[in-house]
Amino acid sequence: MASCVNSDTKAKLATADSLSKQATMLSLNKKMVAEFYQEFFGDKNIAALDKYLAPNYIQHNPGLPDGREALRQGATVWFKGAPKTKIDIQHLSADGDLVYIHLKSKMGDKTNSVIDIFRIENGKIAEHWDVIQEVPEKSANKHPMF
Repeated sequence: MASCVNSDTKAKLATADSLSKQATMLSLNKKMVAEFYQEFFGDKNIAALDKYLAPNYIQHNPGLPDGREALRQGATVWFKGAPKTKIDIQHLSADGDLVYIHLKSKMGDKTNSVIDIFRIENGKIAEHWDVIQEVPEKSANKHPMF
């Protein structure tokens, strides 16, 4: 019995399957980053580093050296006595192996706009960049930062 599916249809099905797998991977990466952010920064759970970060984690924030241990040491100081908080995610997006998260973050009496970029490798956060900007009291336009 001959197949009713020609080579053009097979190629389209293969492309659709590939796109579906990519979309699933992007969704899983976004979910992982959101969970990491809440567990680590929101819940102040230092153990989240071992769960989510690759052992050879690369840090682009100039205030910290590379590696999970450097982040662990920094967070131990930052989180001391700090209450758990709900992370306020404004935007979450992914492209390829990168996940972008935009947050509204309270730091003391100031509100900051934070954008973190994470590179995912083998299901773990392998690399990180961030930009933090204080939200001004007055804006030159009517468009809020969030």
